[in-house]
Amino acid sequence: MWRLPSPIPHFPVLNMILIGTMNLTRTRDRGNFYCPACRTPQSFRLRARRPFLTLYFVPTVPIGAAEEFVQCDSCRSTWDQSVLSMDRETHEATVESQFLDEAIRSAVLVVLADGEISENEIDALQTIANHLLEQPIDREELGRLCSIARENKILAKNYVLTTSRGWTQDQRMRALQAMFLAASAEGKLEPKQLEILAEMREILELTDLEYEAAIEEALLWDA
Repeated sequence: MWRLPSPIPHFPVLNMILIGTMNLTRTRDRGNFYCPACRTPQSFRLRARRPFLTLYFVPTVPIGAAEEFVQCDSCRSTWDQSVLSMDRETHEATVESQFLDEAIRSAVLVVLADGEISENEIDALQTIANHLLEQPIDREELGRLCSIARENKILAKNYVLTTSRGWTQDQRMRALQAMFLAASAEGKLEPKQLEILAEMREILELTDLEYEAAIEEALLWDA
């Protein structure tokens, strides 16, 4: 009796369809503008970024509107198109206003390092804002800044490390003076505040001479 061979098993071929998304960026225009990051006139590219549905890694169908932005050819920073309509004077005024906000926030964070804020410190912060930074601030706004800092557990060194990247040398010196004057509002520096101020020399990339000069000038201003 002959035994018939077992049939060869047949497995269906599974076709895998690879679907995904990707962003495509194209240059739409070129020109010259005043770059807020470089602080000098630079060439730029007006670019458009749009998400596409991909099939086997090939973009096929757009799935969203194009996002246009301006990119500096020198520093590669990107900006909203409104940057093209602003002149140098307007740029510098905008950058300075942003710095003043960041400087007072930095001073607030140094004051809060010990977990509380006193009347003397509130008065000192207002004086610093009014005279050193020439950007007045009221008690209500100070209270709001303190609440935000506490709720989000923001540390002075982390905040300054992030925001100071765009500061000029003069702004770094003024910010340090604001932080020092706020920290010494009670007539002495708490250990935590001393530690933060010491860290600021490295964070702000100041030399020992620059750091000492800023503190000495702050002491004269306070006097």
